[in-house]
Amino acid sequence: MTYKARLRATLEGDPVRMCEILVGLPAVDVIGLDADAHVLEVHVECRRTQTGCPSCGVVAHVKDQRPVRFVDLPVAGRPMALVWYKRRFRCPDADCPTGSWTEEDGRIASSRMAITVRAGRWVTEQVGRCARSVNEVAGELGCDWHTVNDAVVAYGEALIEVPGRIGTVDALGLDEVLFVREGPYRRQHLSTQIVDVRRGQLLDVVPGRSSVGPMAWLAEQGASFRDAIDSGTLDLSGPYRKVFEVMTPRATLVADPFHVTKLANTKLVLS
Repeated sequence: MTYKARLRATLEGDPVRMCEILVGLPAVDVIGLDADAHVLEVHVECRRTQTGCPSCGVVAHVKDQRPVRFVDLPVAGRPMALVWYKRRFRCPDADCPTGSWTEEDGRIASSRMAITVRAGRWVTEQVGRCARSVNEVAGELGCDWHTVNDAVVAYGEALIEVPGRIGTVDALGLDEVLFVREGPYRRQHLSTQIVDVRRGQLLDVVPGRSSVGPMAWLAEQGASFRDAIDSGTLDLSGPYRKVFEVMTPRATLVADPFHVTKLANTKLVLS
């Protein structure tokens, strides 16, 4: 029998195993499938292993089991949800302070997220690297906006707050940007972008356009970071000028050409 024939015979003889392979999660058993709903639901549970109490080590008893629904990656263009039947354990030792707890597996999903780990990483890449909107990705997964946004924040912050991400900066730029329009009157909320001008890299975004946010950000970076800044680029904003004069007094200030030209045009007198 050829390898392909043996593989086909194995899969055809164990359709549940074939489904488990397609699901692609470690150490789970597929116990059901709901294909009638708009969102395909795959029901799984972790394979039974002897579990000890985290405090005293006594073999735990299964108290009950309840389904927890997680948004997962789409399958064949169709949204999919993973329904994980989590076991709740209890310690049989009456003197143990632990009492009961719910099983967790960080390879499948985090206890504080409504989305699987692999789907959370995927949506973060879609929003961060591919520049797709949160709303668009949520529509593809068949879930609400907050589920996707919470995942992007959780996984994205871990990528942003990497030690050494910023490095040495000798030319720092500050510029105000409209961040969002909010409320029934579409009130504008502005933000300040902090940029490494030499490399053209966005370093951070702080709320507002006053001097408070940028000064606090520079204070967090430390004295060695501020001392390395030779020049600062800005529009003709008084608050931004204050930031450089207070936090980096030795830096040469460079005005944005656009705002300089705009100011010059307002001073022209037609003869």
